[in-house]
Amino acid sequence: MAAMKLVAALALATILSVHARDPELTTDFSVPPGVNASTITGEYFTFTGLRDFAAPPGMFGSKKVTQIEFPALTGLGVGVTLLEYKPMTLNPPHTHPRGTELLYVLAGTLDVGLVDSANKLYAATLRKGDLFVFPQGLVHFQINKSSKKPVRALSAFGSSNAGTISLPRNLFGSGIDDAVLLSAFKITAEELKVLEAPFMPVM
Repeated sequence: MAAMKLVAALALATILSVHARDPELTTDFSVPPGVNASTITGEYFTFTGLRDFAAPPGMFGSKKVTQIEFPALTGLGVGVTLLEYKPMTLNPPHTHPRGTELLYVLAGTLDVGLVDSANKLYAATLRKGDLFVFPQGLVHFQINKSSKKPVRALSAFGSSNAGTISLPRNLFGSGIDDAVLLSAFKITAEELKVLEAPFMPVM
């Protein structure tokens, strides 16, 4: 009986873990609806949208490549984002609910950190050629502390659409009732207005 319970528990765990990932393909690759697979060429597997990417002056910028921008990724469980951090810029605390991120520094020096479910911070300073992994769903950030040099990095994801939840925007720009935020963060109404201001709609 104990063995049967163990088998049932393992089967349930397997089913739940499968649902947490991209759907498994039963073909070599995903063919868009209404497209004859025999007409697909190498262009379908090519994405050129990163060629001229650059962040706006004085800002952090990113160009994501998910199954939305690059349909050939559908069902393959991978995606990428090209990131550029101008001097003294930040990719604020955020999470990726559907995929682990593996960041590779292409140029410059980048400070990164993640916080686990026990509220422990893991931080590092990365240089060109270094990798850092952000486990799926954990809060993390990156910052370029240089006042002169930009940083470029490439992030690979274990999902064709990992998603991004930006904590500042989702907390202070989503319309959560002020009473909730005031109580949660133990701040004044004036301080809350300052935090919400960057996310208010422009009139």
